[in-house]
Amino acid sequence: MSAAMAQDRRPGDTDMHRRQRGKNLFIAGFLVVLVILFFALTIVRMGGYG
Repeated sequence: MSAAMAQDRRPGDTDMHRRQRGKNLFIAGFLVVLVILFFALTIVRMGGYG
């Protein structure tokens, strides 16, 4: 890594931090999908069609 690149990087911008951020975003997305799925199943099972 060159000196110019080292100056541009922020303190929390290491490879480990980027990997952890990606993992966190994946888990957050998975949880959002799970919540939407449970919500849809609940509406269908309770007969919320009208």
